[in-house]
Amino acid sequence: MDTVRTIADLRDRVAAWRTGGHRVGLVPTMGGLHEGHLSLVRLARERADRVVATLFVNPGQFAPNEDFDAYPRDEAADKSMFADAGAGLLFAPEIAEIYPDGHTTKVEVQGLSQILEGEFRPHFFIGVATVVSKLLIQAMADVAVFGEKDYQQLQVITRMARDLDIPTEIVGAPTVREADGLAMSSRNQYLSEAERAQAPALHATITGIAAAVAEGGDPDALCREGAAKLEAAGFRQVDYVTVRDAETLAPLEDAGRPGRVLAAAWLGKARLIDNVAV
Repeated sequence: MDTVRTIADLRDRVAAWRTGGHRVGLVPTMGGLHEGHLSLVRLARERADRVVATLFVNPGQFAPNEDFDAYPRDEAADKSMFADAGAGLLFAPEIAEIYPDGHTTKVEVQGLSQILEGEFRPHFFIGVATVVSKLLIQAMADVAVFGEKDYQQLQVITRMARDLDIPTEIVGAPTVREADGLAMSSRNQYLSEAERAQAPALHATITGIAAAVAEGGDPDALCREGAAKLEAAGFRQVDYVTVRDAETLAPLEDAGRPGRVLAAAWLGKARLIDNVAV
């Protein structure tokens, strides 16, 4: 699998694939790969003849006090894993290639970006929407795959691509979990051994809430109880536990519409997020 680092080279490779009649898939990542990322590549490979995997730790989605410098980086290992999963090309640009001098344009999806994660990380979805819109335009793939583990991010990207008429199909891939239910995440490596043993309580709690809501339980009461359970399980801070409409992420008021339980909580220095369908 070759590596390209410029937009021009990426476009040349994609153009050659298209000349050959190939359908193109795209899997944007920040690296720190695990089985969850590889499942995205395999799903893209099912839907396309050739897959571009991207490796770019996007400074635009990190606040000054967040872990940009500490974020895991191992390009050689990530490239090998991408290749084994079926990717045909790695796009690994430098920051200056994505954000050249004088770059001032930002993309914001109003509404979806200001709630939930947006309340705690107000910069985050502007950074995500900006870099993903650029990657979609740079690659012009037929399909791009993102994980449902970052469920709000998936909804933001889907809305952004629709609103900007970007002709790439956005596909969500199911969350990949450890045997005890913990959603795979690059930031799980921040957990100590004791915290790793406590972490599955997040998935267990939201799964219980989803089952109770499906049986007619009161979402607000169940979420308050869920937050208390997480604190009792050792989480030092619960940012939110909530039941939302699966598409709009507004509070779920119509029992006939699909719902989603979403949660974010701190365990040690790791901020864990997860979600399950109702």
